[in-house]
Amino acid sequence: MALGFDQIGITDTNLQTAEKLHQAWIAKGFHGEMDYMAKHGVKRTRPAELVPNTLRVISARLDYLPPNALDSEQVLQDRSKAFISRYALGRDYHKVMRNKLQKLSEKIQSAVNQLENFNFEYRVFTDSAPVLEVALAEKAGIGWRGKHTLLIHKDRGSWFFLGEIYTNLPLAIDQPSSNHCGTCQRCIEVCPTQAIVAPYQVDARRCISYLTIELKTSIPLELRPLIGNRVYGCDDCQLYCPWNKFAEISREPDFSIKNGLDNMHLIECFTWSEHTFKTKLAGSAIYRIGYIQWLRNIAIGLGNAEGSPEVIAALQTRMHDDSAMLREHVAWALAQHQH
Repeated sequence: MALGFDQIGITDTNLQTAEKLHQAWIAKGFHGEMDYMAKHGVKRTRPAELVPNTLRVISARLDYLPPNALDSEQVLQDRSKAFISRYALGRDYHKVMRNKLQKLSEKIQSAVNQLENFNFEYRVFTDSAPVLEVALAEKAGIGWRGKHTLLIHKDRGSWFFLGEIYTNLPLAIDQPSSNHCGTCQRCIEVCPTQAIVAPYQVDARRCISYLTIELKTSIPLELRPLIGNRVYGCDDCQLYCPWNKFAEISREPDFSIKNGLDNMHLIECFTWSEHTFKTKLAGSAIYRIGYIQWLRNIAIGLGNAEGSPEVIAALQTRMHDDSAMLREHVAWALAQHQH
C-alpha cells in the first residue's frame, strides 16, 4: 500500500456486544487507575456519539516488529539488561500512525471532492481517544481478539498497531474475522503476573505494561519480584503466542531501533540524568512516562538483578533522591540484596 499500511478494513459503528463486555470489565475495576477508560461513558463504544455523523470506521493495521532487534528471550534471561517492549524500540507510533491516517484521509477527500453534494467528514485516531479499537478492527476483518485481548492476524500474528478513521462516508463494510485461538492457553500460562484472569479478560492492575507505563504511583510490593527486568511494557503473551511465528519484520523505517534500546544495561539507564533521558528518548513512546517513572521501573529491575557491588552502588546513588516514590523503590531494591 502506497502509504505503508499493512491492511485496511471497514466496519459499521454497531458495538453493542463489545459495549456490554467493556462495561463489565470497568465494573470489575480491571482498568485500575486508567480513569480515562471509564470517564467518557458510552462514547467509547458508540462512535457516532464521539464524532457526530459517523457511519463507518476505517481500521488500519501497521506492523511494528523492528529489524535486527536482540532476541527478546536473550534480554529477559540476562537480568543485567533492561527489557523494553518491542513496540517502543523505535519512533513513537502515535506520530507515525496519525500522519499516515491523515494522508489517507486527504486522499479520500480528494476522491470524494469529485462527487457532487457530499460533504466528507472524518477524524483520525491512534490510541489517543475513547475508541474501542480492537473491537472495531475485529469487525473490520483485521484479525480476531486473542485470549490475551490483543488482536491476532492469521498470517501476521499480533505485532502491529491499529489506527482508525471515523467518517460519514457510507462505504461497503468488510466481514468480521473468525477466532482461531482454539484450546490454546499459552498466553494465560506464561503471563508473569497472571494478569490474564480468564480467557479474553485482563486485570490491568496486575499487567506489567500497566504497572510500568500507566501506573503513576508505587508498584504493589507483591508484584515487584514478578516484573523481573521489564522496565517498559511486557511482551510475554505475544512472545509465546503460536500465531506470531508468522509475524514479519516491519517495512516502516521509523520503527527501526533507536539508541540501542534493545540492548541496554540497567545500570547504564539508571545513571542517566534527566537531560540524557530527554535527549535519548525524544520522539520515543517511552518519553511520555517521564524521568522519575523510568527510574522507578529500573530500580525494580536492579532489585531483581544479581546483587553485584556495581548494582548496589548504582542504587545507593539515588537513596536520597528528591522523589519519595523513587526513594521507596530504591530502598526496596537494596533490601532484595541484603540476604
